[in-house]
Amino acid sequence: MAEDEEDRRRRSAAAQPGGRRGLEPAALDGWSVEEMRAYVAALRAEIARTEAVIAAREAQRSAAEALFRKP
Repeated sequence: MAEDEEDRRRRSAAAQPGGRRGLEPAALDGWSVEEMRAYVAALRAEIARTEAVIAAREAQRSAAEALFRKP
């Protein structure tokens, strides 16, 4: 059980701004299939959220560039 808590703490820390260096792979050996599926679902949700933020930032940048573009 302590390993599960440690894995969760590591995953949580990796998601913080200081953790942008990359994610550490989770130790999946002791996880059930249901836990792994939940983990994959959470990762997919985070990827979708990140892609939405990227799209919003790109749209904002494009709008700013269009606004300041010389005629």
